[in-house]
Amino acid sequence: MIFNKDTASKTAELLLQINAIKLNSENPFTWASGWKSPIYCDNRVILSFPAIRNYIRDEFSKNIEKQFGKPDVIAGVATGAIGIGILVAQELGVPFVYVRPEAKKHGRLNQVEGFLQKGQNVIVVEDLISTGNSSLLAVEALRNEGANVKGMAAVFSYGFQVANDNFANAKVDLYTLSNYESLLELAVAKEYITKNEQYLLQEWRKSPSEWNIEV
Repeated sequence: MIFNKDTASKTAELLLQINAIKLNSENPFTWASGWKSPIYCDNRVILSFPAIRNYIRDEFSKNIEKQFGKPDVIAGVATGAIGIGILVAQELGVPFVYVRPEAKKHGRLNQVEGFLQKGQNVIVVEDLISTGNSSLLAVEALRNEGANVKGMAAVFSYGFQVANDNFANAKVDLYTLSNYESLLELAVAKEYITKNEQYLLQEWRKSPSEWNIEV
């Protein structure tokens, strides 16, 4: 769920302004999974815009502390959330670690990079939630290191039902700065998209693996 509606709307507008989120129902994007999609989200772009990355940092910091209490550690999911996670940890004045997709094959064989003590309260920062699988692998790695994962905070979520189910099954509370519903509402209000395009985007999310432009 979103932290709050005002932040969700403002975040969506900023992401559209800097083309971190692109909407194109006529010429769909192709995801790595092979899915055809009328939306593409690349929140790494945020780091290139100081005013916007500061806004994201500030909103994350105050809402994480309000929702979860001040954590002992912020953990960023590699690679997309490392930069944002560092900014949040710096603002909160707490240590930072990051989590690799899998353990290294050499050296200390770490999956969690940084100093983490058993029993510490950790908030995981993520840039984007689709199915949630890779994000929850990071949670599992942290739990295996003895961390108490209090929850996850992400910039944006597509809101797929499979992600909702995955987070519920893993017993992880997920909060986001913005989400798909907020994006579509803002995009129509600001005339980024038409009502017909809004319908197509809504239909896509119902079954993204089977969606096609003829819907």
